Amino acid sequence: MPRDHRPAKSIRVLLAEDQGMMRGALALLLGLEADIEVVAQIGTGDAIVGAALESRPDVALLDIELPGVSGLDAAARLRDEVPDCRVLILTTFGRPGYLRRAMEAGAAGFLVKDGPVEELAEAIRRVLTGETVIDPALAAVALSAGPNPLTARECDVLNASVDGATVADIATKLHLSESTVRNYLSSAIGKTGTRNRMAAMREARQQGWL
Repeated sequence: MPRDHRPAKSIRVLLAEDQGMMRGALALLLGLEADIEVVAQIGTGDAIVGAALESRPDVALLDIELPGVSGLDAAARLRDEVPDCRVLILTTFGRPGYLRRAMEAGAAGFLVKDGPVEELAEAIRRVLTGETVIDPALAAVALSAGPNPLTARECDVLNASVDGATVADIATKLHLSESTVRNYLSSAIGKTGTRNRMAAMREARQQGWL
């Protein structure tokens, strides 16, 4: 819709999505809403806070898995640095752990990408009024799944296990002793009910704990 047909005060939206085609399509569809204006389009997590400080959006629509800083980490930074901006997480991965982490980071909503754009536009309007908007099916799963059993350090060690990193590599990266790394890995494997650290990392990611 032409800009001159918009209300005097449109809802200003920052859109962070790493896939260019998806980002462009969402921006186009949201731009057709008479009361919504996409004021910034971001492809990496590192650029979110700077773009928000510059464009001053009312709502930040964030994917989770972004290059650099994740959408969840960016949400926490926006809460501290751009407190007037409401955050709505939009992701392909409807994982219970992600929902819990998003709420802990101060997000006002959490939706999966398979819904119609009309629902997304309505969610943007609702979070701006102070509501919390969560995909109902995901909310039910999250309640039944329980909290993340892993400690912050166990998560750090599992995250550092990617690409075949050795115990020595992990110890150096995290400034820990090798025996401490082994203890954390053993504990994480036990809590995830898996047989080795790679399986533990996969299970933790599937649950949204990492």
